[in-house]
Amino acid sequence: MNQLFRTKSIDALLAGCEDPAVKLRKSLGIWSLMALGIGAVIGSGIFTVTGTAAAGEHFMGKSIFKAPVLDLLLNGGNASTLTGRAGAGPAISLSFVLVAIACGFAALCYAELASMIPVAGSAYTYAYATLGEIFAWIIGWDLILEYAFSNMSVAVGFSAYFNDILDNLFGFHLPRQLSEPAIVEGQFTGAWFNVPALLILIALSYLLVRGVRESAETNNLIVLVKIIAILLFVFGAASAVKSSNWHPFMPNGYSGVLTGGAIVFFTYIGFDSVSTAAEECRKPQRDMPWGIVGTLVICAFLYASVALVLTGIADWKTLNNDAPVANALKAIGYNRLRLVVTAGALMGMLSSLLVFQYGQARIWFAMSRDRLLPALFSRVHPRFQTPHISTWIAGFLVGIPAGIFDISWLADLSNIGTLFAFIVVSIGVIVLRKRQPDRVRGFRVPWVPITPIISIICCLVLMVSLPLETWIRFFTWLIIGLFIYFLFGRHRSTLRTDS
Repeated sequence: MNQLFRTKSIDALLAGCEDPAVKLRKSLGIWSLMALGIGAVIGSGIFTVTGTAAAGEHFMGKSIFKAPVLDLLLNGGNASTLTGRAGAGPAISLSFVLVAIACGFAALCYAELASMIPVAGSAYTYAYATLGEIFAWIIGWDLILEYAFSNMSVAVGFSAYFNDILDNLFGFHLPRQLSEPAIVEGQFTGAWFNVPALLILIALSYLLVRGVRESAETNNLIVLVKIIAILLFVFGAASAVKSSNWHPFMPNGYSGVLTGGAIVFFTYIGFDSVSTAAEECRKPQRDMPWGIVGTLVICAFLYASVALVLTGIADWKTLNNDAPVANALKAIGYNRLRLVVTAGALMGMLSSLLVFQYGQARIWFAMSRDRLLPALFSRVHPRFQTPHISTWIAGFLVGIPAGIFDISWLADLSNIGTLFAFIVVSIGVIVLRKRQPDRVRGFRVPWVPITPIISIICCLVLMVSLPLETWIRFFTWLIIGLFIYFLFGRHRSTLRTDS
């Protein structure tokens, strides 16, 4: 029991990352960190979820397992009475700003711990330093879930967009047998294997093995193209805006704004991935806080801008579809701009895949260095100084299932895992302020413990807004992880063997 709740000292964590055998190259600056964050946060969701949140969600007749836990609690557990959620309408831009503020509380907590403990592993490492080994394992296992399922879903979407853009530009597309998942919701589709989904992940894995600087430079370029595509939409479609579409601005009142916020919250997930790069940052005490908070500010501006223009060129009631931006542009005859939006969505998914594959390999690397996972995961390439084995394994473990299954229905597992990580990090700030108040911090969260507590409350509210089936799968995943920990990691942990 003492080992389960034993923490690893920050000094030991910092010393461990200086071991030449497992040392990563420090090559990232503030702009690369922001690009990593923007690459992770802004995916294709900016062109899809925006419309859903404006128009609202309709889920009449859902089973009890698919209904949100919060709605079940408010309706006495009767899913049959649930009909949907009223959208924010044009005020969805306001929803994006409010959600950015809510996420900001968690971002501040990440900024303090990232500047204080500039070690690979993100929330896993912070939990090890504050709450103990068992919590570190749980959050590490949880982060593996977050990154893996998120990228499986995005890889399938990337394949679909890639085929669409091939068709638009060249009048050619890959046969469905080689470009669609073989199994969707337990049913065979007739396809053989989603080849583009696997190939893009293998290509990105190769890039990540080559070096973090090379990967960051590629990501910087992709993010720049993505931002240009977003700005082209904002300024290009601005001339077609009809102010009448903005009236009334809040058709469903403040409740609609809050509901829209609950829907779009998950588009902000990814800013925490900046903290996985702490060990490879040249000046983490200065640059990590700026990278995390700057990511959130820039993304909030881009999200709100797209939402404002979208609801200005189309009636918000018509936006509840799979491609609201593209369809709105098609309706007003802006087909060239529609192609730009498709390219922007493709770039968005590409950068998300790159950053999450990068983060996943660093989580495995950190857990292996603490001997909670096999030692091969922490091996560093002698030339490139990257965790090459972790990176390749992550590429194939995500790419092969993405080629076979469409697991978009499991995307909520990524959401609940991220929110759980936010809670652990927020608790960690409070604990370290109490235990080590005099330790040097490159950034200090204001108004502790109030700010972390607000972050925890926001995350808990959003967690109960997820479906009941997501909670069941989440706990199943944690039980599997605990079984592995007690069977393997607990006996090999550095805390046990060094004591």
